[in-house]
Amino acid sequence: MSKSINLTKDPIWSLLRKVTIPASVGSLFQTFYNLVDTWFAGKISAEAIGAIAKSFPIYFTIIAVGVGVGAGTNALIGNSLGEKKNKVASMYIAQSLIFALFISILVTLFGLNASNFLLGVMGSDEAGIFLTREYLDIIFYGTFIVLIQISLNGTLNAQGDTKSYRNVLIFSFFLNIFLNPLFIWGYGIIPAFGIAGLAIATVISQLIGTIYLAYKVNNCRIKKYLKIQCFIPKYSYLISLIKQSVPIMFSMLFIGVGIFNILYFIGQFGDLATAGYGAALRIEQVFLLPVIGLNTAVLSIGGQNFGAKAFNRIRELYFKALIFGSSFMALAGMIIFFGAEFFVSLFTDNSEAIKHGIIYLKVAALIGPIYPAFFITTAVFQAVKKPLYSLYLSILRLTAFPFLCLWYVINIRGGDYEDIFYTIMVTNWIMGIAVLLFIGYFLNNVFNQKKPLFSF
Repeated sequence: MSKSINLTKDPIWSLLRKVTIPASVGSLFQTFYNLVDTWFAGKISAEAIGAIAKSFPIYFTIIAVGVGVGAGTNALIGNSLGEKKNKVASMYIAQSLIFALFISILVTLFGLNASNFLLGVMGSDEAGIFLTREYLDIIFYGTFIVLIQISLNGTLNAQGDTKSYRNVLIFSFFLNIFLNPLFIWGYGIIPAFGIAGLAIATVISQLIGTIYLAYKVNNCRIKKYLKIQCFIPKYSYLISLIKQSVPIMFSMLFIGVGIFNILYFIGQFGDLATAGYGAALRIEQVFLLPVIGLNTAVLSIGGQNFGAKAFNRIRELYFKALIFGSSFMALAGMIIFFGAEFFVSLFTDNSEAIKHGIIYLKVAALIGPIYPAFFITTAVFQAVKKPLYSLYLSILRLTAFPFLCLWYVINIRGGDYEDIFYTIMVTNWIMGIAVLLFIGYFLNNVFNQKKPLFSF
């Protein structure tokens, strides 16, 4: 961590810049990584793009659990550092790794055993399931590498270091460009693995990144308190990690469920509709990167300030992050709206898939400005050890409310493909306004109480 960063004293705008920019750049290269995978999948076939798209809600299980592990680690270590309890922070480093290993076993078993059923629900036929499983099974075998990497990154983020993971993602992007064609089409003694080659390249890249982050953690300033006995499972620490991480995991899982719901309705319009949506979704993710970076920054900065009981700084942090995020997404929305056809055509030359992708991107441009409210609010709840609030928000925004609305619009009213996304737009704006009203009350009233803010 740069010695110039003090998360509890430096000006908020300065901290947002210093922490958000590396996180956003890292996320940019993570998205470029995914775009490269989508591009190479398109070189295999349009069906391969559809397979990658349908794998995402299931693959998202790993992402969701990883975000829970990383955010829980970040919050607990950040709170401990804010309270000047460096030995406790060091203990959480070790216990988080133990937790990550244990939970990775459960995720792997889930992925290997539930994929056929979930792909069938999304409308895949036997050939489609087989194609997707070629990719997905290898990804799930590498789950333990991903979760260890994210645990290590949570430790670094809690200290304000978002540059190390940025470096990993930049390196992985360039390595992926080399490894993808090598394992897809083979060369020399390396056989052609087809779509499975995408997954093999991903696992190798993740392994190298994990080794680098382990090196960085081993050299961080609180490492001096990290002893071998810290790696003996400690019930109280693991329980704290579970209480902080599991609600976040389920919050993220509901994002996967939300995407699953959308793909369920999109699947009724054919595989090319799914392929177009999958390509467009990758493009939208590029423009969401600064918001994702803000989420990391708000969690890291908010966690230490909550530990230091600097509640006014948390309130200031939220509103400044919201102003930046919403302004950026309004500008990005114009670029997405007018450049939709160009962006989608980068990934496929199938006119039907392009048409469906354009429809989604034009509506997504209108949703963009409200997205920061969800990301930043979630980060604040995690930072102040109220992850259950994030879970409740996710259930309402991503599953119950949109599913019921989509069911009514598509299956009862007989809506078409476009109506799926107009419905999503309306539900997001309604929920966004409700979230802003609630977080305004939370920050302006709960934090002003003279008694202790929360009791644990």
